[in-house]
Amino acid sequence: MAYRRFSLRLAARLLLIAATTLATVWFVLQPGLHGLTLIAATVTVLLSSELWFYINRGNRELARFLDALRHGDFSQRFGLRGLGSGFDELGETLGGVLDQQQQQREQRETANRRLRALIEHIPVPLLTVHGDQSITLQNNAARRLFGAGKVVRLADLLRYGSGFHRAVLEAVPGHRELVTFTVEDIEYRLTMATTEIVIGGHAERLVSLQDIQTELDETQAQAWQDLVKVLTHEIMNSITPITSLATTAGDLVEDLRGRNDRGEPLGEDLEDLHDAVKTVARRSGSLVQFVDSYRQITRLAPPERRRIRLDEMFESAARLAGAEWPDSASRMQWSVEPPGLDVFADRDLLEPVLLNLLRNAMLATTDVDDAQIQMLGRLNRRGHVTIVVSDNGPGVPDELARKVFVPFFTTRKGGSGVGLALARQVMIAHKGFIRLDQNQHGGARFTLIF
Repeated sequence: MAYRRFSLRLAARLLLIAATTLATVWFVLQPGLHGLTLIAATVTVLLSSELWFYINRGNRELARFLDALRHGDFSQRFGLRGLGSGFDELGETLGGVLDQQQQQREQRETANRRLRALIEHIPVPLLTVHGDQSITLQNNAARRLFGAGKVVRLADLLRYGSGFHRAVLEAVPGHRELVTFTVEDIEYRLTMATTEIVIGGHAERLVSLQDIQTELDETQAQAWQDLVKVLTHEIMNSITPITSLATTAGDLVEDLRGRNDRGEPLGEDLEDLHDAVKTVARRSGSLVQFVDSYRQITRLAPPERRRIRLDEMFESAARLAGAEWPDSASRMQWSVEPPGLDVFADRDLLEPVLLNLLRNAMLATTDVDDAQIQMLGRLNRRGHVTIVVSDNGPGVPDELARKVFVPFFTTRKGGSGVGLALARQVMIAHKGFIRLDQNQHGGARFTLIF
């Protein structure tokens, strides 16, 4: 309907132009009508000009609309009235599109301001490393961390320590590592996480830095206190009887020397001296064994990683544990989901950890009817390989659960307190961790996450 109206108006204008053109020609052919000829010619030119503007009015408005979009000028309005109701609607539609674009731009600007405010106020320093090795400090926390120093290039990070510069330079997206950051001769320990983002077709690395020095100091102090308590207990258990027996032996030697000078028999006292020296030797041997255990924990070799199928390692560990505890072999079960799941680890380090966990589970379920020991390999929700060793024994009391990974801490008679501490060291070497939980229906559950 709108197109028909436009066509009718266009046809009417064409007819008028044709009529005035014919009139102009007729007046030219008639002698003495020069005035009318001029008037008719003028009207024809005016009508032709009006037709030109009439036809191109929509094109001009459309061009102005596209130009407004290009330059982001959403205040423009379009007048297509007089071309028909359809063109009126077109003008309203073009204006509506610009209004919508204006609203979307305002929403984007609001979202950007909100995001910018969040980034500025989060307490974690953020910086962006660009492809040309330039750096942008993204928030106040980053600017406070680097202080008054100007940081615009990767090379500027050298003033905060060569190790920190190298860590940022070689940071792998998706990885987290502990780095040392030095400013004004003070060292801080930071956790650094890196993410790769693509903006405008260019890859950039977003680096977050979190100061954990205070937490590390507190944890380290607590760990040292726990270790010193255990070391003091173990050493005193050996040193006290050694000191006492050495004093007794010295007194016996003095007594025997006097009796020997007097020619008295030495038989019974000599036997006592022999027993004292043997006891000192035995306790000294225990102390040497204790030191060897300490050396075992502190001299853990770096892992030589390779792909290990969990089902093969579980089967081997179950077979070795069953050979050591034949009566418990039937109580062990293991499964791997999905089948064929593997882990990138050092088998020579990891398998002894599994054997120690199985050994602890067997000891915990010795007096349990229908005892069950399970090994489970699976992927957790974040895609990390997870190994779970659980039993239905009495479990570990909450007050002791935090201490079981402290070196030389043990509640079992004859235990060394090395196994779980060594297990934790192995997991730390693999950039993973080990956790102790209580089973819902009783028993302990150790989880190894890689």
